[in-house]
Amino acid sequence: MSSWTRGSLAALAVCALLLAGPAGCGPEGAHGPVDGKPPEPVGKLLDHTDEEGRRYREVDRKTAPEVRVEVRPDTDGDWDVRLAVRRFHFSPDGTAARATAGRGLAQLLVDGRLVVRLRATEYRLSGRFVPHGTHHVTVRLYADDGTVWAVAGRPVQSTADITAAPPEAPESPEPSRSVSAKAPAPAAFPKP
Repeated sequence: MSSWTRGSLAALAVCALLLAGPAGCGPEGAHGPVDGKPPEPVGKLLDHTDEEGRRYREVDRKTAPEVRVEVRPDTDGDWDVRLAVRRFHFSPDGTAARATAGRGLAQLLVDGRLVVRLRATEYRLSGRFVPHGTHHVTVRLYADDGTVWAVAGRPVQSTADITAAPPEAPESPEPSRSVSAKAPAPAAFPKP
């Protein structure tokens, strides 16, 4: 065989592999059931739904994800939101829409209204979402298929109450704001 023929065959083989994609490369790239078995469902779908009509996915308390939220005012009039999660990993954007144990995203709600979907543990909440008064900042965990992680029929979530005071007279350098949390600070998970 000439070197031209060997080079052409090698290039053809590489192209064939690229076109085949990840098929047959293990569970992540498989296009069908692993080991001939269909994937097992995670949890049990309930008839309960959230404000957007997304069904609850009931999981056992021992393996359920947990979340804690902490909200603190910053010097610019915005709010720093920090989450602590346990038995939960944020999925990257573009993840397949299927429920996988302990994976997904969080939704941040202010007074029951969706503000943002989160795929990380930190977020700066604009002061425009928190006008003068007391507000409930809730973080709720969702599976990648859009279902709500739930335990005992209740969504896996954490809520912090925050109070934004009206802007003070110009002589005061910072607006007066206070924060109280219904849930413990993010690092305060009970030990198993």
